[in-house]
Amino acid sequence: MYLSRFLSLHALWVTVSSVMQHYPSVWGHYDVCKTQIYTEEGKVWDYMACQPEARDMIKYVKVTLDPPDITCGDPPETFCAMGNPYMCNNECDASTQELAHPPELMFDLEGRHPSTFWQSTTWKDYPKPLHVNITLSWNKTIELTDNIVITFESGRPDQMILEKSLDYGRTWQPYQYYATDCLDAFHMDPKSVRDLSQHTVLEIICTEEYSTGYMTNSKIIHFEIKDRFAFFAGPRLHNMASLYGQLDTTKKLRDFFTITDLRIRLLRPATGEIYVDEQHLARYFYAISDIRVYGRCKCNLHATGCKEENKRLLCECEHNTTGPDCGKCKKNYQGRPWSPGSYLPIPKGTANICIPSISSIGTNVCDNELLHCQNGGTCINNVRCQCPPAYTGILCEKLKCERDPGGCSQHSSQGAISHRPLLLLTALLGATRLHLC
Repeated sequence: MYLSRFLSLHALWVTVSSVMQHYPSVWGHYDVCKTQIYTEEGKVWDYMACQPEARDMIKYVKVTLDPPDITCGDPPETFCAMGNPYMCNNECDASTQELAHPPELMFDLEGRHPSTFWQSTTWKDYPKPLHVNITLSWNKTIELTDNIVITFESGRPDQMILEKSLDYGRTWQPYQYYATDCLDAFHMDPKSVRDLSQHTVLEIICTEEYSTGYMTNSKIIHFEIKDRFAFFAGPRLHNMASLYGQLDTTKKLRDFFTITDLRIRLLRPATGEIYVDEQHLARYFYAISDIRVYGRCKCNLHATGCKEENKRLLCECEHNTTGPDCGKCKKNYQGRPWSPGSYLPIPKGTANICIPSISSIGTNVCDNELLHCQNGGTCINNVRCQCPPAYTGILCEKLKCERDPGGCSQHSSQGAISHRPLLLLTALLGATRLHLC
């Protein structure tokens, strides 16, 4: 008896799971590009928007320093502890591994004591500015998903600018200014991310929050990605559907979180005081122990995979697209202009697949092999797609509400989501109760 009940419940679970796997979470992780569904015409592919998982992007970065000889140790030099100018028994020597501080130590695994770090030369040429540019390049378009975090082994700099590039370092725009005195350093009033809103989230601010002098527990600088996400998704990012909707419809917002390169411009080291102690210039330098950048490869919602090939990240494109960012249609799949995928309607989005060129398919408009009707549409005699009520287009790829003056509201988008899994689950549970009774 108990075995019979167990087997019945197990069968129920397997059935419901097999159905539900085709319906992603309401928050829209977009981790599947296509799935097979059953229609009156048989088994066909149902396409949906998709994107790679977020990952630690520092693993794939190339770092460049300017000036190139700014790293300490060649020739060897001594430097003082920030908190005590009379403790000058620390040495940097590029020819000795234990005393060298090369740039790659900004990206190695931490957790060891003492921590490893990159270090610049000291401010021995004062009053000439001690300027350093640290450029992080990926040779790939990246979408940021978490805070950028920079950990200094020395005191946090008195003045610093974080910059971004969207065109592989050809042009640069400021991301955020950091200073102990924003008005004096950059002629800007000090602000924090908490002073922003949905309407001002793209504003470039100067913050004094991360530029205090040397303290043991005050070594970290943030560029707050998640706090900016929270203006749309809520304090704990529970409403990701709202954020995805904003990213989908507001190009400037999407571009704000997209980069190919980052540049850290160190303009003035931590002094800890109003004036510079010219008798102890060996106490002024930059030292960074860790940089964290989390994001995903930008694949225009046409891929879930991103692989490293010949030291370059490449999207593993689907939807008949190709290119490093899946930014164009494959040969013989140019039946309509290329378009990025869309997060809407939640939760599956719209794939906007590339369709075969007319010359490569004869007169067929749809079939069950290459030209699949999307969003549950049915192919009628290979000449047209019979679309569900909420969709239109040659392959049922568009929402009808997109043609309305008001566009597609979240309510109307969600109205297009099928409730078949819920109905099936209810029916199965009812059937199981009868069996068990």
